[in-house]
Amino acid sequence: MLDILKDYASQRIDLLKMEATEKTSITAGSISIIVLLSVCMLFFLILLNIGLGLLIGYYLGNYAYGILIMAGFYLLLMLIIYLSKKTIKTLVANKIIQSLND
Repeated sequence: MLDILKDYASQRIDLLKMEATEKTSITAGSISIIVLLSVCMLFFLILLNIGLGLLIGYYLGNYAYGILIMAGFYLLLMLIIYLSKKTIKTLVANKIIQSLND
């Protein structure tokens, strides 16, 4: 009887290790995709903002004004994100917990 319990415990530990490995590999794959997409999105946004800043500057007759307007927009966006940081932290934490539990 003791041998059966030892065997069961050993198999249960192996199963838990395999499940942990599976969740870790799925999470690592998801994080890799998110990082790659984030890098591509970052380059897209940088180039888009440079283009928009130059376009706005063209219409205003001074390229510096266009770049400053875009910088002001991002300053405003940064302020909004800073003021709602608790909500963002909660949403991200909930998504991570939900992802790990699936």
